Amino acid sequence: MKLSRRLPALLLAGLVVTACAPQTSDNSSSDKDEKTGTLRVWLFQEVGNQPKQKVVDAVVTDFEKAHEGAKVEVEYIPIETRAQRVKAAFNDPKSAPDVMEYGNTDTAGYVKDGGLLDVTKEFGDWTEAKDTDPTAKQSVTVDGKVYGAPFYVGVRALYYRTDVFDELGLEVPKTMAELASTAREIRAAKPELYGLVVGGAYTYGAMPFIWANGGELATGKGGSYASAIDSAAAQKGIKAYTSLFGDDNCPAAKCAGFGGNDTITAFAAGKAGMAIGGDFSYTAVEAGKAKGKYAVVPLPGVEAGSIAPAFAGGNNIGVLKSTSHRTLAVELMEQLASKKTQASMFDAMGFLPTFADVRQQVSAEEPYVKPFAQTLAAGTKFVPASPAWAEIDSALVLPTMFQEVVSGKKGVAAAAGDAAKKMDEAFGSVG
Repeated sequence: MKLSRRLPALLLAGLVVTACAPQTSDNSSSDKDEKTGTLRVWLFQEVGNQPKQKVVDAVVTDFEKAHEGAKVEVEYIPIETRAQRVKAAFNDPKSAPDVMEYGNTDTAGYVKDGGLLDVTKEFGDWTEAKDTDPTAKQSVTVDGKVYGAPFYVGVRALYYRTDVFDELGLEVPKTMAELASTAREIRAAKPELYGLVVGGAYTYGAMPFIWANGGELATGKGGSYASAIDSAAAQKGIKAYTSLFGDDNCPAAKCAGFGGNDTITAFAAGKAGMAIGGDFSYTAVEAGKAKGKYAVVPLPGVEAGSIAPAFAGGNNIGVLKSTSHRTLAVELMEQLASKKTQASMFDAMGFLPTFADVRQQVSAEEPYVKPFAQTLAAGTKFVPASPAWAEIDSALVLPTMFQEVVSGKKGVAAAAGDAAKKMDEAFGSVG
Protein backbone atom coordinates (compact mmCIF):
# COMPACT_ATOMS: atom_id res chain seq x y z
CA MET A 1 0.00 0.00 0.00
CA LYS A 2 1.20 3.47 -0.80
CA LEU A 3 1.95 5.54 2.28
CA SER A 4 -0.02 8.75 2.67
CA ARG A 5 1.80 12.01 3.17
CA ARG A 6 -1.25 13.71 4.57
CA LEU A 7 -2.53 14.21 8.09
CA PRO A 8 -6.01 13.60 9.47
CA ALA A 9 -6.99 17.20 10.09
CA LEU A 10 -8.99 16.42 13.20
CA LEU A 11 -5.87 15.16 14.92
CA LEU A 12 -3.32 17.71 13.80
CA ALA A 13 -3.37 19.51 17.11
CA GLY A 14 -2.52 16.35 18.97
CA LEU A 15 -5.98 15.86 20.39
CA VAL A 16 -9.36 15.21 19.00
CA VAL A 17 -11.21 18.47 18.64
CA THR A 18 -14.53 18.51 20.45
CA ALA A 19 -17.40 20.94 20.33
CA CYS A 20 -20.11 21.71 22.84
CA ALA A 21 -23.13 19.64 22.01
CA PRO A 22 -25.71 21.74 20.20
CA GLN A 23 -29.08 22.40 21.80
CA THR A 24 -31.97 21.28 19.66
CA SER A 25 -35.60 22.09 19.20
CA ASP A 26 -37.13 19.49 16.86
CA ASN A 27 -35.17 16.44 15.86
CA SER A 28 -37.73 13.69 16.07
CA SER A 29 -37.37 10.59 13.92
CA SER A 30 -38.73 10.67 10.41
CA ASP A 31 -41.49 8.16 9.75
CA LYS A 32 -40.39 7.82 6.13
CA ASP A 33 -38.04 5.25 4.61
CA GLU A 34 -37.83 6.24 0.98
CA LYS A 35 -35.92 3.89 -1.33
CA THR A 36 -35.18 6.51 -4.00
CA GLY A 37 -34.19 10.15 -4.04
CA THR A 38 -31.15 12.10 -2.90
CA LEU A 39 -29.07 11.31 0.17
CA ARG A 40 -27.01 14.18 1.55
CA VAL A 41 -23.68 13.41 3.17
CA TRP A 42 -21.45 15.69 5.25
CA LEU A 43 -17.82 14.71 5.61
CA PHE A 44 -14.94 16.67 7.12
CA GLN A 45 -12.67 18.58 4.79
CA GLU A 46 -9.10 17.48 5.43
CA VAL A 47 -5.77 19.11 4.78
CA GLY A 48 -5.21 17.92 1.22
CA ASN A 49 -8.76 16.66 0.72
CA GLN A 50 -8.53 15.38 -2.86
CA PRO A 51 -7.33 11.84 -2.03
CA LYS A 52 -10.17 11.45 0.49
CA GLN A 53 -12.65 12.72 -2.05
CA LYS A 54 -11.40 10.22 -4.63
CA VAL A 55 -12.04 7.32 -2.25
CA VAL A 56 -15.49 8.64 -1.36
CA ASP A 57 -16.38 9.20 -5.02
CA ALA A 58 -15.67 5.52 -5.70
CA VAL A 59 -17.96 4.49 -2.84
CA VAL A 60 -20.70 6.79 -4.10
CA THR A 61 -20.42 5.45 -7.65
CA ASP A 62 -20.77 1.85 -6.48
CA PHE A 63 -23.66 2.76 -4.18
CA GLU A 64 -25.61 4.54 -6.89
CA LYS A 65 -25.10 1.64 -9.31
CA ALA A 66 -26.46 -0.78 -6.69
CA HIS A 67 -29.46 1.40 -5.80
CA GLU A 68 -31.41 2.51 -8.85
CA GLY A 69 -33.12 5.85 -8.33
CA ALA A 70 -30.85 6.85 -5.47
CA LYS A 71 -28.40 9.74 -5.70
CA VAL A 72 -25.73 10.82 -3.23
CA GLU A 73 -24.56 14.39 -2.72
CA VAL A 74 -21.40 14.80 -0.64
CA GLU A 75 -20.41 18.09 0.96
CA TYR A 76 -17.07 18.55 2.70
CA ILE A 77 -17.50 20.87 5.66
CA PRO A 78 -14.78 22.76 7.56
CA ILE A 79 -14.02 21.08 10.88
CA GLU A 80 -13.67 24.41 12.64
CA THR A 81 -17.29 25.42 11.94
CA ARG A 82 -18.93 22.03 12.23
CA ALA A 83 -20.49 22.80 15.62
CA GLN A 84 -22.66 25.53 14.10
CA ARG A 85 -23.53 23.42 11.08
CA VAL A 86 -24.53 20.43 13.18
CA LYS A 87 -26.56 22.60 15.56
CA ALA A 88 -28.48 24.03 12.62
CA ALA A 89 -29.02 20.55 11.17
CA PHE A 90 -30.37 19.21 14.44
CA ASN A 91 -32.71 22.18 14.77
CA ASP A 92 -33.93 22.05 11.17
CA PRO A 93 -34.21 18.53 9.71
CA LYS A 94 -34.88 19.98 6.26
CA SER A 95 -31.33 21.32 6.16
CA ALA A 96 -29.81 18.21 7.71
CA PRO A 97 -27.77 15.57 5.91
CA ASP A 98 -28.77 11.92 6.00
CA VAL A 99 -25.27 10.73 6.87
CA MET A 100 -22.39 12.60 8.50
CA GLU A 101 -18.86 12.20 9.82
CA TYR A 102 -18.26 13.30 13.40
CA GLY A 103 -15.51 13.27 16.01
CA ASN A 104 -15.77 10.27 18.30
CA THR A 105 -15.80 12.36 21.48
CA ASP A 106 -18.93 14.11 20.16
CA THR A 107 -21.07 10.96 20.22
CA ALA A 108 -22.65 11.31 23.65
CA GLY A 109 -23.51 14.97 23.15
CA TYR A 110 -25.13 14.36 19.79
CA VAL A 111 -27.11 11.45 21.20
CA LYS A 112 -28.31 13.56 24.15
CA ASP A 113 -29.58 16.14 21.71
CA GLY A 114 -31.45 13.51 19.73
CA GLY A 115 -29.57 14.01 16.49
CA LEU A 116 -28.18 10.54 15.79
CA LEU A 117 -30.12 7.45 14.76
CA ASP A 118 -29.96 4.31 16.90
CA VAL A 119 -28.47 1.70 14.55
CA THR A 120 -27.87 -1.01 17.14
CA LYS A 121 -29.74 -3.71 15.20
CA GLU A 122 -28.18 -2.86 11.86
CA PHE A 123 -24.69 -2.72 13.36
CA GLY A 124 -25.27 -6.09 14.98
CA ASP A 125 -26.40 -7.58 11.68
CA TRP A 126 -23.45 -6.10 9.75
CA THR A 127 -21.04 -8.98 9.14
CA GLU A 128 -17.93 -6.78 9.19
CA ALA A 129 -18.79 -5.24 12.56
CA LYS A 130 -17.50 -8.27 14.48
CA ASP A 131 -13.92 -7.25 13.63
CA THR A 132 -14.30 -3.70 14.92
CA ASP A 133 -11.80 -2.68 17.58
CA PRO A 134 -13.60 -2.77 20.99
CA THR A 135 -12.62 0.78 21.93
CA ALA A 136 -13.67 2.05 18.51
CA LYS A 137 -17.05 0.40 19.04
CA GLN A 138 -17.22 2.03 22.47
CA SER A 139 -16.88 5.41 20.77
CA VAL A 140 -20.20 4.89 18.92
CA THR A 141 -21.97 3.39 21.94
CA VAL A 142 -24.04 5.27 24.51
CA ASP A 143 -25.94 3.39 27.24
CA GLY A 144 -25.54 0.14 25.34
CA LYS A 145 -26.95 1.44 22.07
CA VAL A 146 -24.95 2.01 18.88
CA TYR A 147 -25.18 5.35 17.05
CA GLY A 148 -22.85 4.98 14.09
CA ALA A 149 -19.89 3.09 12.66
CA PRO A 150 -16.23 3.78 13.50
CA PHE A 151 -14.42 5.37 10.54
CA TYR A 152 -10.81 5.55 11.70
CA VAL A 153 -8.85 5.52 14.92
CA GLY A 154 -5.74 7.33 16.11
CA VAL A 155 -3.42 6.45 19.01
CA ARG A 156 -0.11 7.66 20.38
CA ALA A 157 3.22 5.95 20.98
CA LEU A 158 6.81 6.89 21.82
CA TYR A 159 8.98 8.48 19.14
CA TYR A 160 12.70 8.48 19.94
CA ARG A 161 15.91 9.62 18.24
CA THR A 162 17.95 6.58 17.29
CA ASP A 163 21.08 8.65 16.64
CA VAL A 164 20.94 10.23 20.10
CA PHE A 165 20.34 6.87 21.79
CA ASP A 166 23.24 5.31 19.87
CA GLU A 167 25.59 8.18 20.66
CA LEU A 168 24.80 8.08 24.37
CA GLY A 169 24.58 4.30 24.60
CA LEU A 170 20.98 4.39 25.83
CA GLU A 171 18.49 1.55 25.89
CA VAL A 172 14.90 2.08 24.79
CA PRO A 173 12.83 2.63 27.99
CA LYS A 174 10.87 -0.42 29.12
CA THR A 175 8.99 1.27 31.98
CA MET A 176 7.70 4.73 32.79
CA ALA A 177 10.42 5.08 35.42
CA GLU A 178 13.05 4.32 32.79
CA LEU A 179 11.34 6.77 30.46
CA ALA A 180 11.83 9.57 33.00
CA SER A 181 15.42 8.65 33.83
CA THR A 182 16.35 8.29 30.15
CA ALA A 183 14.83 11.69 29.42
CA ARG A 184 16.99 13.26 32.11
CA GLU A 185 20.10 11.50 30.82
CA ILE A 186 19.52 12.95 27.38
CA ARG A 187 18.95 16.45 28.76
CA ALA A 188 22.10 16.24 30.92
CA ALA A 189 24.28 15.10 28.03
CA LYS A 190 22.67 17.36 25.45
CA PRO A 191 21.18 20.44 27.17
CA GLU A 192 20.15 21.84 23.79
CA LEU A 193 17.54 19.06 23.61
CA TYR A 194 14.44 18.31 25.59
CA GLY A 195 14.83 14.77 26.92
CA LEU A 196 11.16 13.86 26.52
CA VAL A 197 9.23 16.86 25.24
CA VAL A 198 5.94 17.14 27.14
CA GLY A 199 3.11 19.67 27.20
CA GLY A 200 0.95 21.08 29.97
CA ALA A 201 -1.85 21.46 27.43
CA TYR A 202 -1.31 18.02 25.90
CA THR A 203 -4.25 16.25 27.53
CA TYR A 204 -4.13 13.07 25.47
CA GLY A 205 -0.38 12.76 25.92
CA ALA A 206 -0.80 12.94 29.69
CA MET A 207 -3.70 10.49 30.02
CA PRO A 208 -1.57 7.34 29.56
CA PHE A 209 0.34 8.23 32.74
CA ILE A 210 -2.92 8.37 34.69
CA TRP A 211 -4.26 5.13 33.21
CA ALA A 212 -0.96 3.25 33.50
CA ASN A 213 -0.89 4.02 37.22
CA GLY A 214 -4.38 2.60 37.69
CA GLY A 215 -6.24 5.89 37.63
CA GLU A 216 -9.39 6.81 35.72
CA LEU A 217 -10.84 10.09 34.51
CA ALA A 218 -14.28 9.22 35.81
CA THR A 219 -16.40 6.29 36.92
CA GLY A 220 -19.98 5.39 36.07
CA LYS A 221 -21.89 5.39 32.81
CA GLY A 222 -24.62 7.19 30.92
CA GLY A 223 -25.90 10.18 32.82
CA SER A 224 -24.30 9.11 36.07
CA TYR A 225 -20.58 9.85 35.92
CA ALA A 226 -18.42 11.00 38.80
CA SER A 227 -14.90 12.33 38.48
CA ALA A 228 -12.08 10.04 39.58
CA ILE A 229 -9.24 12.38 38.69
CA ASP A 230 -8.53 13.04 42.37
CA SER A 231 -8.20 9.35 43.35
CA ALA A 232 -4.90 8.17 44.80
CA ALA A 233 -4.06 6.21 41.64
CA ALA A 234 -4.88 9.14 39.35
CA GLN A 235 -2.81 11.48 41.50
CA LYS A 236 0.13 9.10 41.18
CA GLY A 237 -0.17 9.36 37.40
CA ILE A 238 -0.50 13.15 37.52
CA LYS A 239 2.65 13.33 39.63
CA ALA A 240 4.52 11.06 37.21
CA TYR A 241 3.60 13.27 34.26
CA THR A 242 4.13 16.66 35.88
CA SER A 243 7.52 15.57 37.29
CA LEU A 244 8.77 15.67 33.70
CA PHE A 245 8.45 19.46 33.66
CA GLY A 246 11.71 20.96 34.86
CA ASP A 247 15.11 22.17 33.78
CA ASP A 248 16.39 18.58 33.91
CA ASN A 249 14.05 17.55 31.07
CA CYS A 250 11.50 20.03 29.67
CA PRO A 251 11.60 23.46 31.37
CA ALA A 252 8.19 24.47 32.73
CA ALA A 253 8.58 28.02 31.45
CA LYS A 254 8.40 26.70 27.90
CA CYS A 255 6.73 23.32 28.12
CA ALA A 256 3.76 24.19 30.37
CA GLY A 257 1.99 25.81 27.46
CA PHE A 258 2.79 23.14 24.87
CA GLY A 259 -0.01 21.18 23.26
CA GLY A 260 0.34 18.00 21.25
CA ASN A 261 1.22 19.81 18.05
CA ASP A 262 3.99 21.72 19.83
CA THR A 263 5.60 18.54 21.13
CA ILE A 264 5.66 16.90 17.71
CA THR A 265 6.90 20.09 16.08
CA ALA A 266 9.80 20.17 18.55
CA PHE A 267 10.66 16.52 17.91
CA ALA A 268 10.38 16.85 14.13
CA ALA A 269 12.65 19.89 14.26
CA GLY A 270 15.35 17.87 16.02
CA LYS A 271 14.91 19.59 19.38
CA ALA A 272 13.95 16.57 21.49
CA GLY A 273 15.27 13.10 22.21
CA MET A 274 11.78 11.67 22.65
CA ALA A 275 8.15 12.65 22.17
CA ILE A 276 4.70 11.11 22.54
CA GLY A 277 3.05 11.29 19.13
CA GLY A 278 0.37 9.62 17.10
CA ASP A 279 0.26 7.54 13.96
CA PHE A 280 -1.09 10.78 12.51
CA SER A 281 2.18 12.54 13.51
CA TYR A 282 4.28 10.38 11.21
CA THR A 283 4.06 12.66 8.20
CA ALA A 284 5.12 15.72 10.17
CA VAL A 285 8.13 13.91 11.61
CA GLU A 286 9.10 12.58 8.18
CA ALA A 287 9.03 16.14 6.86
CA GLY A 288 11.37 17.44 9.60
CA LYS A 289 15.03 17.26 10.59
CA ALA A 290 14.46 14.03 12.52
CA LYS A 291 13.73 12.15 9.29
CA GLY A 292 15.77 8.98 9.08
CA LYS A 293 17.03 9.35 12.65
CA TYR A 294 14.13 8.07 14.72
CA ALA A 295 12.05 5.01 15.56
CA VAL A 296 8.72 4.43 17.31
CA VAL A 297 7.77 1.96 20.04
CA PRO A 298 4.67 1.65 22.23
CA LEU A 299 4.75 3.95 25.26
CA PRO A 300 5.86 1.74 28.15
CA GLY A 301 3.67 1.20 31.19
CA VAL A 302 4.60 0.99 34.86
CA GLU A 303 5.70 -2.66 34.72
CA ALA A 304 8.42 -3.86 32.34
CA GLY A 305 6.92 -5.30 29.19
CA SER A 306 3.61 -3.51 29.60
CA ILE A 307 2.17 -0.88 27.28
CA ALA A 308 0.56 2.24 28.72
CA PRO A 309 -3.11 2.55 27.73
CA ALA A 310 -3.52 5.18 25.02
CA PHE A 311 -6.49 7.37 24.22
CA ALA A 312 -8.30 6.08 21.15
CA GLY A 313 -9.13 9.14 19.07
CA GLY A 314 -10.67 9.21 15.63
CA ASN A 315 -13.88 9.78 13.72
CA ASN A 316 -17.16 7.97 13.16
CA ILE A 317 -19.86 7.91 10.48
CA GLY A 318 -23.46 8.22 11.65
CA VAL A 319 -27.01 8.54 10.33
CA LEU A 320 -29.18 11.43 11.45
CA LYS A 321 -32.44 10.56 13.15
CA SER A 322 -34.29 12.95 10.82
CA THR A 323 -33.39 11.03 7.63
CA SER A 324 -36.26 10.04 5.38
CA HIS A 325 -34.05 7.36 3.80
CA ARG A 326 -33.26 5.17 6.79
CA THR A 327 -32.44 1.94 4.99
CA LEU A 328 -30.39 3.59 2.27
CA ALA A 329 -28.61 5.87 4.75
CA VAL A 330 -27.58 2.98 6.98
CA GLU A 331 -26.30 1.03 3.98
CA LEU A 332 -24.31 4.04 2.84
CA MET A 333 -22.90 4.49 6.35
CA GLU A 334 -21.73 0.87 6.31
CA GLN A 335 -20.12 1.23 2.89
CA LEU A 336 -18.31 4.43 3.89
CA ALA A 337 -17.00 2.70 7.02
CA SER A 338 -16.40 -0.70 5.41
CA LYS A 339 -13.15 -2.65 5.43
CA LYS A 340 -12.59 -1.88 1.75
CA THR A 341 -13.10 1.84 2.26
CA GLN A 342 -10.97 1.99 5.40
CA ALA A 343 -8.10 0.24 3.58
CA SER A 344 -8.42 2.76 0.75
CA MET A 345 -8.54 5.64 3.23
CA PHE A 346 -5.32 4.40 4.79
CA ASP A 347 -3.71 4.41 1.36
CA ALA A 348 -5.02 7.87 0.59
CA MET A 349 -4.87 9.69 3.91
CA GLY A 350 -3.05 7.52 6.42
CA PHE A 351 -6.18 7.00 8.53
CA LEU A 352 -5.65 3.97 10.79
CA PRO A 353 -8.39 1.34 10.24
CA THR A 354 -10.76 0.42 13.07
CA PHE A 355 -10.93 -3.23 11.97
CA ALA A 356 -8.31 -5.47 13.58
CA ASP A 357 -7.73 -7.59 10.47
CA VAL A 358 -7.39 -4.60 8.15
CA ARG A 359 -5.01 -2.96 10.61
CA GLN A 360 -2.92 -6.13 10.65
CA GLN A 361 -2.79 -6.04 6.88
CA VAL A 362 -1.59 -2.43 6.67
CA SER A 363 0.89 -3.06 9.48
CA ALA A 364 2.51 -5.77 7.39
CA GLU A 365 2.72 -3.48 4.39
CA GLU A 366 3.73 -0.29 6.22
CA PRO A 367 6.10 -1.06 9.13
CA TYR A 368 5.59 2.34 10.78
CA VAL A 369 2.06 1.27 11.74
CA LYS A 370 3.25 -1.67 13.88
CA PRO A 371 3.83 0.12 17.25
CA PHE A 372 0.45 1.83 16.97
CA ALA A 373 -1.26 -1.45 16.14
CA GLN A 374 0.49 -3.02 19.15
CA THR A 375 -0.77 -0.17 21.33
CA LEU A 376 -4.32 -0.73 20.12
CA ALA A 377 -4.04 -4.47 20.65
CA ALA A 378 -2.79 -3.94 24.22
CA GLY A 379 -5.98 -2.08 25.11
CA THR A 380 -6.87 1.56 24.74
CA LYS A 381 -9.07 3.92 26.73
CA PHE A 382 -11.75 6.42 25.88
CA VAL A 383 -13.17 9.51 27.54
CA PRO A 384 -16.41 9.27 29.57
CA ALA A 385 -19.35 8.69 27.23
CA SER A 386 -21.12 11.77 28.55
CA PRO A 387 -22.23 14.95 26.80
CA ALA A 388 -20.44 16.73 29.65
CA TRP A 389 -17.07 15.76 28.21
CA ALA A 390 -17.30 18.45 25.52
CA GLU A 391 -17.77 21.05 28.27
CA ILE A 392 -14.92 19.64 30.37
CA ASP A 393 -12.62 19.57 27.35
CA SER A 394 -13.47 23.04 26.07
CA ALA A 395 -13.10 24.49 29.58
CA LEU A 396 -9.53 23.12 29.69
CA VAL A 397 -10.15 21.49 33.06
CA LEU A 398 -7.34 18.94 32.77
CA PRO A 399 -4.74 21.24 31.15
CA THR A 400 -5.41 23.78 33.90
CA MET A 401 -4.84 21.09 36.50
CA PHE A 402 -1.52 20.04 34.96
CA GLN A 403 -0.37 23.63 34.57
CA GLU A 404 -1.24 24.52 38.16
CA VAL A 405 0.97 21.67 39.36
CA VAL A 406 3.79 22.42 36.92
CA SER A 407 3.85 26.11 37.87
CA GLY A 408 3.93 25.28 41.56
CA LYS A 409 0.68 27.17 42.11
CA LYS A 410 -0.94 24.09 43.62
CA GLY A 411 0.08 20.65 44.80
CA VAL A 412 -1.15 17.54 43.02
CA ALA A 413 -3.91 16.83 45.56
CA ALA A 414 -5.28 20.37 45.51
CA ALA A 415 -5.17 20.72 41.73
CA ALA A 416 -6.75 17.30 41.22
CA GLY A 417 -9.42 18.07 43.79
CA ASP A 418 -10.36 21.32 42.08
CA ALA A 419 -10.44 19.60 38.68
CA ALA A 420 -12.69 16.87 40.12
CA LYS A 421 -15.15 19.48 41.38
CA LYS A 422 -15.32 21.13 37.96
CA MET A 423 -15.80 17.78 36.26
CA ASP A 424 -18.58 16.80 38.67
CA GLU A 425 -20.33 20.10 38.07
CA ALA A 426 -20.28 19.39 34.34
CA PHE A 427 -21.46 15.82 34.81
CA GLY A 428 -24.23 17.05 37.11
CA SER A 429 -25.40 19.66 34.62
CA VAL A 430 -26.29 16.99 32.06
CA GLY A 431 -27.59 14.37 34.47
